[in-house]
Amino acid sequence: MAVASFSKIMRPATLQKNVKEWIEEHDKEFKVLPWPPNSPDLSPIEHLVGCAGKTSTNHGGPASQLTGLKGSAAKVSVQDTRGHLQRSCEVHASMGQSCFGGTRGTNTSVELQEIAADMFGMEAALFIPTGTMSNLIAVMVHCRERGDEIIVGDLSHLHIYEQGGSAQLAGVHSTTVTNLPDGTFDLDQLVSKIRHGYPDPHYPRTRLICLENTHNIQGGRVLPLLFLQEVRAVADKYGLAVHMDGARVMNAAVAQGVPPSTILQHTHTVSVCLSKGLGAPVGTMLGGPRDFISRAVRCRKSLGGGMRQAGILAAAGKLSLGEMVGRLEEDHRNAKIFAQAVLDCDPPLYSVDMAGVETNILRFRVRDHRLTPSDFCTRMAQVGEGEEAELGQGVQVLMFPHVGGSVRAVWHLGISQEDTHLAIQKLKLVARQFSKERNRAQ
Repeated sequence: MAVASFSKIMRPATLQKNVKEWIEEHDKEFKVLPWPPNSPDLSPIEHLVGCAGKTSTNHGGPASQLTGLKGSAAKVSVQDTRGHLQRSCEVHASMGQSCFGGTRGTNTSVELQEIAADMFGMEAALFIPTGTMSNLIAVMVHCRERGDEIIVGDLSHLHIYEQGGSAQLAGVHSTTVTNLPDGTFDLDQLVSKIRHGYPDPHYPRTRLICLENTHNIQGGRVLPLLFLQEVRAVADKYGLAVHMDGARVMNAAVAQGVPPSTILQHTHTVSVCLSKGLGAPVGTMLGGPRDFISRAVRCRKSLGGGMRQAGILAAAGKLSLGEMVGRLEEDHRNAKIFAQAVLDCDPPLYSVDMAGVETNILRFRVRDHRLTPSDFCTRMAQVGEGEEAELGQGVQVLMFPHVGGSVRAVWHLGISQEDTHLAIQKLKLVARQFSKERNRAQ
């Protein structure tokens, strides 16, 4: 195998030129050596983690997902988790400028956008750095006047976790409908929230209905196609637009056994994350009509989202959309395996609604109030006394104490079925240890 090493201090264009010249010269299988371990680098792929003697390099930390398992007996080494998924893309990417457009073959970002638009069944798409920025841009384009109003679910990510950006940066007011346990909301309540009095100067003007699919806080629930159809009918009746925060809409499509375009035909625009279960290092695709995307380009620029050399990131996005969607079914299956173990655990310390486990997100509860979700997560993340003797190794599982006294775990590209069974062993161990502690205290 030929081996090449390229200095990281090269300008990106020079580096790209040298890599291409080297590939043409050798015309064979090649390997690009990693950067020096202590030098700055691109962010690793979010959610790709180590297991069995490795440690996670997920810079998002342990606070959002079941991030990994590692053996405490082995030396722990930080792994470069980008691997083939990112590095092979970097070498073959056309750098491109996300601000200046381009054509296929000269700008990988353009190729990614065309792929996404075709997959979504929409006229155009735009590569955005983050999902939060993508949702904000959608609101800014749909709501052209300050004081316009959007209708959002009261438990939606856009409403709770995006710092009120619609009001803070776009001058757009929000009103909420109550999210039901399956992520939907009552259509009569939706209609009641529409400002029918416009242009009465007392009221804002309703412009946009926002949906979330799958629904994060409600445990990865998939919005039924009939519900989406009914929401779109309401929007059409009152002249409103529908935007979907579809950060995990690919999970919804896999769960329902339909292409994403079947879901998105009921929306005007969508935001789809590349860096969750799809495993890209960064990025979100915003899809919609061509004139909408044209205005979105201007909003992206004003928010600082225009990127130089974006082709490096777009290449990983192409791989995510092309090869990573089908494997989401593995995450769903592993989440259900773990959920069943939660339900069957002896002693019965946990509870879970199996009907609500539809995709890769699991929410469950600890039944004994003396063990709080935070304490439970701490126990799962630590190697306790006697654990290695009982399990044969130390296992650390990172979860998150979530809303309503629940615990949240998320499956992704870096968690295998074997890892899931290790997590189940740890779950049962924590239950046994807590039961013994409780019995001694009585």
